[in-house]
Amino acid sequence: METCKLTPLLLLLFVAAISSEIRAQQGKDEPFVGVNIGTDVSNLLSPADLVSFLQLQKITHVRLYDANGDILRALANTKIRVIVSVPNNQLLAIGSSNATAATWVGRNVVAFYPETLITAVAVGDEVLTTIPNSIPLLMPAIESLYNALVAANLHSEIKISTPSSASIVLDPFPPSQAYFNQSFTPVLTQLLQFLSRTQSPLMMNLYPYYVYMQNKGVVPLENSLFKSLTPSKEMVDPNTLLHYTNVLDAMIDSVYVSMKNLNITDVPVLVSETGWPSKGDSKEPSATIDNADTFNSNLIRHILERTGTPMHPESTSSVYIYELFNEDLRSNPVSEANWGLFYANTTPVYLLHVSDSGSFLANDSTNQTFCIVTDGLDSKTLQAALDWACGPGRANCSEIQPGQRCYLPNNVKNHASYAFNSYYQKEGKSSGSCDFKGAAMITTSDPSHGGCIFPGSKRVHNRTMERVNSTAVNSGKRAHINSKVGSGCRILLALLLHMPWIVQM
Repeated sequence: METCKLTPLLLLLFVAAISSEIRAQQGKDEPFVGVNIGTDVSNLLSPADLVSFLQLQKITHVRLYDANGDILRALANTKIRVIVSVPNNQLLAIGSSNATAATWVGRNVVAFYPETLITAVAVGDEVLTTIPNSIPLLMPAIESLYNALVAANLHSEIKISTPSSASIVLDPFPPSQAYFNQSFTPVLTQLLQFLSRTQSPLMMNLYPYYVYMQNKGVVPLENSLFKSLTPSKEMVDPNTLLHYTNVLDAMIDSVYVSMKNLNITDVPVLVSETGWPSKGDSKEPSATIDNADTFNSNLIRHILERTGTPMHPESTSSVYIYELFNEDLRSNPVSEANWGLFYANTTPVYLLHVSDSGSFLANDSTNQTFCIVTDGLDSKTLQAALDWACGPGRANCSEIQPGQRCYLPNNVKNHASYAFNSYYQKEGKSSGSCDFKGAAMITTSDPSHGGCIFPGSKRVHNRTMERVNSTAVNSGKRAHINSKVGSGCRILLALLLHMPWIVQM
């Protein structure tokens, strides 16, 4: 009988492979930030270009609102994990027929897995609150889809759940007093028992934005945006004495308490939607670029810090940001079309400040963004914005004067782009500094051309090696100084800034 002997090299390769697999499995359980991809967009990227963009932005988890075959095919062999969805208008057919459910799983899951890493099926969206007439079909649809996954031997790899609105939770603050709307108790009891049995998450669409809008004067904006708070501004649950520094944590804990009231304590919460609009009408004054940037940047940092919630510090919920692109085809209110991180042409709506929070959206570097003219504007509008930038805005417009490097091509669009960018760089690329009443947009592509080097560019004139950024000298110095401060110093500074907390305890 032959014996199998592992050479040191083979043993090393075997151990490395096992270690890699263990790390991969562990990675599945780590909290993450994903994005929702809506498709009510003019000129949506082709599936191939969309996937390339996701990879460029280091986005590793996405949720689709359907099971678009072209997108699922393009996602194959990319390691991007995807939630596919059963649209609400398909619930009737699937909830009424096991055969229809099996066909749906075969066409939309089995046909693509495992090349495309489908991790879950979201059955409907906010069914309980938006289409209550379909509630009797929800659990039959979920059970039928699950049975189809069992038949395909995929039930351990692919979870099934249904996203619900935060409004199913009543009296959400303080979280210790929260409970589910009792009219939903029968279906929620069945759902939670199913999720517990299948080790699946409860998907919840949780929007601190709406909590703030509906409770102005009660919920401070800072709490909704994850901003640093003094102890006096923290929300305190009088029953548990737990301190809440942000609204999202309170919302998540209110869901956990509501589940506990139905005797379910082993189902994790997955935040299937959250976000903040960057633009709104007169009734939504808090829908601004600055607030959207602050919310999503702080959200990403908060999740990746893995601090959990006050009630469950051991468990950090993963979240999906709503959404990747502005869905410009959506109707009023204005905010409905302005939840995206990017415009359809992949230009960022605003610049997320997440450089210290892992690799997510790592391509959005605050060191290489520019402000240029938006396409389609008339010359009169551009000239007015150009005059302001070079006048009251105090942008450095010397390079677009006759005979200078950026004078040609001699047209208002070229000159306005240079002036807008000069102002943007001078203002430290702060939120709102690239707007000019809608005439400007942020781009990650360097607009420099020929011998015309735009402020902020790393290109050089001829053989000189100095960086051209004459309009942002001070911000450049700050960046240089900051680059010399190690992470240990930043941690020490953070501790010093929080010393008052220690004194008051």
